[in-house]
Amino acid sequence: MSVTHPAERLSDVPTRDPGPRRAAAALLAVECLLIFVPMVVLGNAIGWPASLDDPAATALPRLLDEESAVRAGYAVYLAYSVLFLPVAVWTTRVLTGGKDSPLSRVAIGFAVASTLARTIGISRWLLAMPGLAEAHGNASSPAVREAVAVQYQVLNDFGGGIGEVLGVSLFAVGWLVCTMVAARRADTAPRWLLIAGLLAAAGLALPLAEIAGVDVGAATSVGTSLLHLWFLAAAITLFRRPR
Repeated sequence: MSVTHPAERLSDVPTRDPGPRRAAAALLAVECLLIFVPMVVLGNAIGWPASLDDPAATALPRLLDEESAVRAGYAVYLAYSVLFLPVAVWTTRVLTGGKDSPLSRVAIGFAVASTLARTIGISRWLLAMPGLAEAHGNASSPAVREAVAVQYQVLNDFGGGIGEVLGVSLFAVGWLVCTMVAARRADTAPRWLLIAGLLAAAGLALPLAEIAGVDVGAATSVGTSLLHLWFLAAAITLFRRPR
């Protein structure tokens, strides 16, 4: 009886029909590249993502001056976050060889929760923050401006916690870990890719320390970078035809 190496059978389905494998690879590649649009647009306009820590007195006037760029950048970022769901579904399907299991279902559940949390967090910049910026700019007294600043801080902390801590650091990590474990059990993906995925998940999970009041600094950016490097590696792996 012959033994087939996992790297040579990245699911039996793609071997007969490469459609699912190529679809997953294309989605991973698009997701990996799409993040650069908000990074460039928002980075040039407001110094994002470092601007997320700016106080209201700095952030709101700048947002008002760069409203068009901010809306455009966050609109693309919202599209990127919504795209995460099909990326996760197709990646889980292909890496597990299309095998349905309780663990793969849990992975998809985490992906749905991550997408919802991300969209809630990002929506604050499209729906609420422009109004606060206008109110701050039109404030008739320092007391009104201070009240707007408090609203901004509360909304920013809440939206950031929902989108970044829960959406990325908890739910996205849950999807990635469950998918890697399910793929390992199905024995349908290269082991190095699964190990790299777990390392990316560990990086993404670092900001969870903020729940305990620990300042993790740039850990969010480091974890996100690791995830996108894994997306790129997975896309290249899936684009290649099984030997």
